[in-house]
Amino acid sequence: MADTPKIAARIHRCLPLVVLAIIVLCIGCTREPESTGPSYSSKPRDAEQAVYTLAVHALHNPAKLTQAYQPLIDYLNRHIKGASLALEASRDYATFEEKYRARKPEFLLPNPWQTLQAMKHGYHVIAMAGEPKDFRGIFVVRKDSGIKVPADLKGKAVSYPSHTALAACIMPQYFLHTNGVNVMVDIENRYVGSQESSIMNAYLGKTAAGVTWPTPWRAFQKTHPQKAAELKIVWETESLLNNSVMARDDIPAALLEQVRRLLLKLEETEEGRTILAGMETARFLPATDKEYDLARAYIARFEREVRPVEKR
Repeated sequence: MADTPKIAARIHRCLPLVVLAIIVLCIGCTREPESTGPSYSSKPRDAEQAVYTLAVHALHNPAKLTQAYQPLIDYLNRHIKGASLALEASRDYATFEEKYRARKPEFLLPNPWQTLQAMKHGYHVIAMAGEPKDFRGIFVVRKDSGIKVPADLKGKAVSYPSHTALAACIMPQYFLHTNGVNVMVDIENRYVGSQESSIMNAYLGKTAAGVTWPTPWRAFQKTHPQKAAELKIVWETESLLNNSVMARDDIPAALLEQVRRLLLKLEETEEGRTILAGMETARFLPATDKEYDLARAYIARFEREVRPVEKR
């Protein structure tokens, strides 16, 4: 018993070392072991890849446009290496036009007039989205409207999606002009924001005629068959050339070529044809800036004879 104080003293001196050893052991037990196999994460493997935006002009309202074009984005993302695309819709033409003026989207799908404007901001054409013959304006009226010839619109209102819509405004206004209607004097022009709104204005009788073009008219017939049955096409304009696909001038060449190649080959597979059908687009065609000189000449003639495009 005489050695008891000595033993207690030794234990007291060693206690800090024992506590430290326990702490170290505990830390070692809680540390996650290094993985020697494949790693898994809640984020996809490509989460750190660059994401590029494809902005589509206001062909439809944002919900409808997303429904039509998201399958294309999904398809491209399954096949593109080293990057991914994200779809961006716009609520109206003006919003879309602000985006390319600010050079925000990397890729665009604009109408031919917007194509010419986007060129001024460093975008270049890489493909054409659809057959040229499908790019034409159409006038829809109620079947009970009594509208038969362009002169019947004098003194009445006509709806369009936008004053910058080429097929659905500029070309129809030129059609009226060449058929004896002064569009700045004889009729009331209403720019209502979207293709569907233009058609609906005619259906509801708010305007005597609604102007659109084949792609949204076909979509309207599918989504609103009863309403479409009360409407009819009374006139169509000549065809011009279709919407473009454009890339900003700082896009990596390898990515640009991947996107172009995938678009041009889309019609070659059953999956691709299904995607095209959902967009009401026959196919993508090879095109460059040069092809859109045709639109430039048409618009120059329109502005000389009818009105400036960017002024209502």
